[in-house]
Amino acid sequence: MFEGPKAVFAHLQLSCISLVGAYLIRTKMNLKIHPMRTYNFVLILPFLTPLGNLILAQVTVPSTSDPAVRHFAWQATYQNGHVFSTNTFLAGSNAEGEAINTYASYSMQFGNQTTGRYAWEENYNYPYWGGGVAVVDFHEPEFLGTPITVYGFFNAPFKRWRKWSFDYNIELGLTFNWKPFNPLNNPDNISIGAGRTVHISLGAEWAYQLSPRLSTVLGFNLTHFSNGALKKPNYGINTIAPHLRLRYHLRREEIRFQHHNLTAMEPQFEWNLFLFGGAKNVVFNDLNVDIIEKYEGVQFPVLGLSTSLNRQISYKSKLGVGLTLDYDSSHNAQVAIDEGDLETTPSPFVDKIQLSVSPIYELVIDRFSIVLQPSFYLYRKKINDLTPNFYQRFGLKYHLGKRYFVGINLRAFNFRVSDFIEWHMGYRLVWR
Repeated sequence: MFEGPKAVFAHLQLSCISLVGAYLIRTKMNLKIHPMRTYNFVLILPFLTPLGNLILAQVTVPSTSDPAVRHFAWQATYQNGHVFSTNTFLAGSNAEGEAINTYASYSMQFGNQTTGRYAWEENYNYPYWGGGVAVVDFHEPEFLGTPITVYGFFNAPFKRWRKWSFDYNIELGLTFNWKPFNPLNNPDNISIGAGRTVHISLGAEWAYQLSPRLSTVLGFNLTHFSNGALKKPNYGINTIAPHLRLRYHLRREEIRFQHHNLTAMEPQFEWNLFLFGGAKNVVFNDLNVDIIEKYEGVQFPVLGLSTSLNRQISYKSKLGVGLTLDYDSSHNAQVAIDEGDLETTPSPFVDKIQLSVSPIYELVIDRFSIVLQPSFYLYRKKINDLTPNFYQRFGLKYHLGKRYFVGINLRAFNFRVSDFIEWHMGYRLVWR
């Protein structure tokens, strides 16, 4: 049961936030949404969604100073920044002949301010984490569409004071509603080759608590949009922008942080072994086939085995070194035209074998790890148009208990060009 006036007041607060978000999106993005339908929808949104029901349920919880109590909050964020001209399309090689170098975004987020309920929260100085949805405006909807991104975020302080904090921010999500490359009606857009991409963002920000329920946040983000080369062309889009957030806390009482009196971690070793698989989309521009068939390209499987020896030096960090042996069927691949269709032709197995070595850093967040691996090919067949010998792996790993883990890595080169995505499953042994 809701507590009458409290529930009504909470609903009005959420509805006002939703109305502001709807107004910004409708007016700034020029979306053709009927105003009364939009406002009616956002007014009942907190009742219709499980997230809204969870929020409204909070008003029935008695006020408490227990540090284990969860503290939820809404955020509204505005960004306006710069698009890097990393390819000819963004630099101005399009139908309008103008560079696409600015963008804006409008987002709503819902998150949990941790208080030390678990020990890892204290290790990260009590982070704020959750999920959000954003509408992105590149001011060229006829070329890029109106992208919408759904993502998770992790925000943790470098340093925290009584009312101030200096934080870093990580976002990872899926973006859809692009207008991707099409050889017939959108041939200039070599940045985005598919209707869905991944959204990765890193940033830093200052947060200040204006009142028990309201905080303001000012910072900046570097953001990358890419489909991981699942569909080419895929040069991606990279942006940098300042952002302004308003954060509304659902509980009025002051947040109290719980301390676990953690001792220094005894370093331990970890041996990992995992199998991975993925696919590479290759477009053969010099073939005389139907233009749609040409730009569909050919999907080549990639399989591999990777092993590493890591040393966990703190609750948050692991360092290590690894070896990767992979079979890349696109390497030195040959194709032929068979009745207008592209068909691969056999080539020696050994031509597709690659061996590489990688120093490793892992940022450990409870059961998750963010993995960074600058890597170097030690062996592979030399052919024309080789990717660089130095490549990068960026990944996310989740541990299923003490022995097993699953994850995803993006393999890239030049720190901005996607090569392919690795999906992996592995096993580990740990000892001190």
